[in-house]
Amino acid sequence: MKKYTGNPVSSGIALGKALVYLDNNTSEVPRYSIQKDQLDSEWSRYLSANGAAIEELKALNVRAKRDMNKEHSAIFEAHLMMLEDTEFQGQIKGRLETSLQNIEWIIKNISHEMSAMLMASPDPYLRERAVDIVDVLHRVINKLLHAQRVSLADLSEDVILVCRELLPSDALAMNKARVKAIVTDLGGATSHTAILARAFGIPAIVGLSSASKEIKTGDMLIVNGVSGELVVNPEESVQTEAKHKRKHYYKRLGELQKLRALPAETRDGYRVSLKANIEVPEEAEAALGTGCEGIGLYRSEFLFLSAGRPTDEEEQIKAYSQVLKVMGNLPVTLRTADVGGDKLLPELQLSDERNPILGWRAIRVSLSQPELFKTQLRAMLRAGVSGNLRIMFPMISGIEELEQALAVLEEVKSELRKQRKAFAEAVPVGTMIEIPSAALTADILAEKSNFFSIGTNDLVQYTIAVDRGNEKVSYLAQPFHPAILRSLKQIIDAAHEKGITAAMCGEMAGDTSFTALLLGLGLDEFSMNALAIPRIRRVIQSVTKESCGRLAKNALRCTSYHDVGRLVEDWMLSELGTNYKAI
Repeated sequence: MKKYTGNPVSSGIALGKALVYLDNNTSEVPRYSIQKDQLDSEWSRYLSANGAAIEELKALNVRAKRDMNKEHSAIFEAHLMMLEDTEFQGQIKGRLETSLQNIEWIIKNISHEMSAMLMASPDPYLRERAVDIVDVLHRVINKLLHAQRVSLADLSEDVILVCRELLPSDALAMNKARVKAIVTDLGGATSHTAILARAFGIPAIVGLSSASKEIKTGDMLIVNGVSGELVVNPEESVQTEAKHKRKHYYKRLGELQKLRALPAETRDGYRVSLKANIEVPEEAEAALGTGCEGIGLYRSEFLFLSAGRPTDEEEQIKAYSQVLKVMGNLPVTLRTADVGGDKLLPELQLSDERNPILGWRAIRVSLSQPELFKTQLRAMLRAGVSGNLRIMFPMISGIEELEQALAVLEEVKSELRKQRKAFAEAVPVGTMIEIPSAALTADILAEKSNFFSIGTNDLVQYTIAVDRGNEKVSYLAQPFHPAILRSLKQIIDAAHEKGITAAMCGEMAGDTSFTALLLGLGLDEFSMNALAIPRIRRVIQSVTKESCGRLAKNALRCTSYHDVGRLVEDWMLSELGTNYKAI
């Protein structure tokens, strides 16, 4: 028996036999030299293989649009764009003419170079897009070698899929009824594997490093997509325990899902709103299934960061409209692009900054790139006719930036009126509070805001001066820190004094350890990963606002995060009993 721990990206528990799927490595690629008089025939081989790959992708795209969420087809469309790009084809031809190597070898090298460049990026989303390069170019190589890809669509028995990385086309084409769980060596929370696994409701763990090399097809596996634990060839007693956990998990999930139509309301009548955070349009439908009351944060930058995807106005309109239509009358908060920092946008060349987290990012980039900013705002406003739109600006440090952003928004509205284009006129505009200067001047920012949304991930990082990605100091990133609690209290009070709502879209909002405390501080709206919504709803329905208020008062008197943690732990035990962690 062997255990692995990875990053759980889609909840659920599964037991079953492994299928180690390594088709993405393709057949062995030969290497040999060619003569100049062979260039034309070699290029013809490429054009034929490229054409065959394009036709295959078009067929997959049609199937995706017919059988799945239409937004899933965007992956195939991005791959088609790459293969049909004449400039990219010119690069391949130039490499062929200068190296005089066979075309398969050239494409393999280009695939390696391009994916390596993305993998070297400090931005995890760009690193995860390297798999798209591998997927699309290896499809061409397989055509050149007349190699048949193993089809996951034809699975005839239940399996747990084990692979180094699951190619997007394979994830979309696989027989989802037979795939009971997915585990991969690579990937993160925003990889296609993670996004699609969540959309399909398949438990998944990513970031396991070497699992695909050490696990064999037929091995018995236990996949815990809640804890991130993978067990290989477990003993009988461990399997029995896992089956019990699985039964309890799905029973509990069913009970929680029955509550999705009920409001998030405390026992004494205090009601709050539960919304979902999403990165891409295809997550909206799954979020709606959890009983969310809208989208509290659509991270629009992932549309810009996705390799091979255009970011023009029409493409943005399509993406935003999809989410708005799925949500119907429920509000959808689109955050303008938070690029920079750890999310690099190649065309803006942000990589030279010495301290990018404190540098040119988010609203600072938008305001210094007015045409890009205006294009995004135009797209948002035009898409707004499809639903209940709200717009939010990230990383506002003071009233000057907020006023500049609002001025650009009004300018865009004026231009759309002159062009007689339909758009959403009366759109609530919110401010993200994630910098200490914004927290300290929340009363000022509230004068020009329709709502606040607290980004606790950055607020904790900036307030405590700790890089949460630095393992040497990440232990200091404590949301229970008295400075954080006092900041939250100040922000929420400032919002309420000006008659606007205070929401939270950071990780604290989706963690049951903080729910009662946030209720006590007066938070109006919790926005989180959709999978956390049922559990947060259950905690809210189990407590009273009065009791949570007393907890918050006592917590604000504490002098250390250790004291706050102990106080909250004791309170949860007294209010919810010893099983509160199972909620």
